[in-house]
Amino acid sequence: MPMNVILLERVPKLGQMGDVVKVKPGFARNFLLPQKKALRATKDNITYFESQRKTLEAQNLERRGEAEAVGAKIKDFKVTLIRQASEALQLYGSVTSRDIADAAGAEGVKLQRSQIELDKPIKTLGAHKIKVHLHPEVTVEIVAIIARSPDEAEFLGKGGTLVAETERAAMEAAEAAQRAAEQAAALFEAKAAAEGEAAEVPTEAEEAPADQK
Repeated sequence: MPMNVILLERVPKLGQMGDVVKVKPGFARNFLLPQKKALRATKDNITYFESQRKTLEAQNLERRGEAEAVGAKIKDFKVTLIRQASEALQLYGSVTSRDIADAAGAEGVKLQRSQIELDKPIKTLGAHKIKVHLHPEVTVEIVAIIARSPDEAEFLGKGGTLVAETERAAMEAAEAAQRAAEQAAALFEAKAAAEGEAAEVPTEAEEAPADQK
């Protein structure tokens, strides 16, 4: 049975501060209530919220300002993780939000695992765009570069794209086939042109004046 809660801050896809919404009991008990993002929408709690609304709004505004300042500093941030991977660019393992938070911390940027939006672990090499929620109303995008070496990470950081060995082989085969086809076409055209020129050359009999025949 759905549970009614009153939101103490904006919750994406759910509502704004002060909204009374219906949610699944598990979501409320495991996330909203312990994270202090909401209260059960009882009469007493609604009365309490209304008495504290101005204070909560002021606190939210202050936190948002701080988050915006942090966001301005890290909006172009790139975090690098070196991992082993196959020739098909598949990682031997995966990269999680915890891994990204730890790597960011090692580079002097403190991020909480819960702030990093990652629908599923990253399992391929490359430059992956990651959303970071610094505040319910402030989201920035950083880049997680997953590479096999520092040189490869630098290449990816400059906008390079890795190609799997299987794809590379297929591309090279296609290019070779294209070159062979172009060469064959050129030879055919050259042969046809040569035959055409030979056909246009007059014989000696044709060249001789009529009075000498």
